[in-house]
Amino acid sequence: MTKDILITRRAVIASGIALGVSGFAPLARAAAPLKVAGIHASPVENAWNSCLHKALQDAAKEGVIEYVFSEGVSGTDYPRAMREYAEQGNKLIIGEAYAVEKEARQVAADYPDTAFVLGSSGEQAGDNFGVFGTWNHDGAYLAGMLAGKMTKSNVVGSVGAIPIPEVNMLINAFAAGVKAVNPDAKHLVSFIGTFFDPPKAREAGLAQIDAGADILFGERIGTADAAKERNIKSVGSLIDYTPRYPDTVFANAMWYFRPILDAAIADVAAGKPVGRNYTSYGLMKEGGSDIVFVKGVAPAEAEAAMEAKRAEIKAGTFEVPKMMDEPK
Repeated sequence: MTKDILITRRAVIASGIALGVSGFAPLARAAAPLKVAGIHASPVENAWNSCLHKALQDAAKEGVIEYVFSEGVSGTDYPRAMREYAEQGNKLIIGEAYAVEKEARQVAADYPDTAFVLGSSGEQAGDNFGVFGTWNHDGAYLAGMLAGKMTKSNVVGSVGAIPIPEVNMLINAFAAGVKAVNPDAKHLVSFIGTFFDPPKAREAGLAQIDAGADILFGERIGTADAAKERNIKSVGSLIDYTPRYPDTVFANAMWYFRPILDAAIADVAAGKPVGRNYTSYGLMKEGGSDIVFVKGVAPAEAEAAMEAKRAEIKAGTFEVPKMMDEPK
């Protein structure tokens, strides 16, 4: 990968030789781990990218894959990065197609022997282009149930990236959880127009606090900084922010990429097409997402009601609504 494509490049490579087979030949026939490349549009410190990065790093440490990656890859350079990693012999490329939906599918069509599994708001294409969504909305709904019983001002806020379907769904789920236990609560929403700009997310959070919000849902990293500054509570998304903000973030809507990654690796290893939607592996009932929270911060009855709903979600008897429209 040439330096003009990347802001930063780091690599994690497990020991072993490259696969000596082509296409989707079974991994069992190879003498080495699967060669996998990750292409991150944001720095790997960004919450979403960190979920992918950790799962890939863990798989590399276990010897399941060899892992190289690039981060901070712009939309204009993204298709070129995909092509270069395919040319280098990587058998599976993990990344995100949100800014390059059409272009990403064209690259995949040009490299039929390479498997591409990318985060996307679109559909799979052909045999070698799979997609996945970030559906941690179950945890967001449950966190909203806690927040709805905790707010004293009856105003909560959400700071999001860009109003794409998945971001909308997550924020709408949080709002639905709040409304389920507190129909009179007001919900403020702000979008920062980018996937990674913590200072901008902080400013959006401060504006919501000035407008009366006393609990913030941080779909974007940086929101908790505003909550900490003004001494209010916050909810995190994708990763556990509580260790970083122990007195501020009381709940997190977690998302774990490893089940999706494992399913994609298994398909490539078995010689199966990856042209399918892997989103369901990230659902709570599949172990791909959950809520983690600090007990005792929300009222006991709120925690009990939330846990009861959590059990229903895991059992498949309750489904959190998937509302993709832009929240107002």
